[in-house]
Amino acid sequence: MQAASIYKSHRVIRLSSLFMSIRETFHHHGLAPALADLAICAFKRVLRFKVLQCLYVGVVDPSYLCTNGRYWSGFLDRAVLTQHCLEEYELSEEFLQTALARGDQCFGILDDGVLANYGWYSNLATEISEELQIHFDCRYMYMYKGFTHPRYRGRRLYAVAMTMALQHYLARGFKGLLCYVESSNLSSLKSVFRMGYRKFGSIYVVKAFGRYVIHCTRSCRSYGVGLEPGARRPRRTLSQEKLSVRGSV
Repeated sequence: MQAASIYKSHRVIRLSSLFMSIRETFHHHGLAPALADLAICAFKRVLRFKVLQCLYVGVVDPSYLCTNGRYWSGFLDRAVLTQHCLEEYELSEEFLQTALARGDQCFGILDDGVLANYGWYSNLATEISEELQIHFDCRYMYMYKGFTHPRYRGRRLYAVAMTMALQHYLARGFKGLLCYVESSNLSSLKSVFRMGYRKFGSIYVVKAFGRYVIHCTRSCRSYGVGLEPGARRPRRTLSQEKLSVRGSV
């Protein structure tokens, strides 16, 4: 009886969370997106199903480069990142060690030493889960694990940080930034479109009976983007030169 009661309690919590998510989507985006969100959630109960929107930006929007003296921005070193390996920043020591060992770089915004925002950038095929890895044309940088602390949300620091990182990588000869956003994550999609990202393709992912079925739309080929199960060795390396981007946001 106790196990049944716990299961029932967890089920109620999941349903409550789902209802709140759909209600928030309806409030911010309207009826049609809310119904689409509900349909995707229902489908996920039968199969593990995701639609990833593949995005690209290669032009800097100067409006996101405006500065004020409150913030410092730049690439963060190990010492600063280690200080922020806390649950509230969604950073673990294990992740940090792995990312830095690969040569991935973290661009962040600090408010008097307090980490307000960060995002990670890689030139290597990158795991997006324990079972899946995304790869892409090495002429682009892949942006992942973007985070803004709850106290700083609503100030567009996410877009500002990505724009400054984009400016840096364009100056180094890269063609732009790539990222993906799940189709149900409307808030993030709205944010990246606002800063200049455009969609170039989609990846459909279904897992059933322990096996993946993955379909990338034809336009993904132009960016070398693909998704595959399992990890593999990095195919290329990012220069380990010291990065000297500095400024305020």
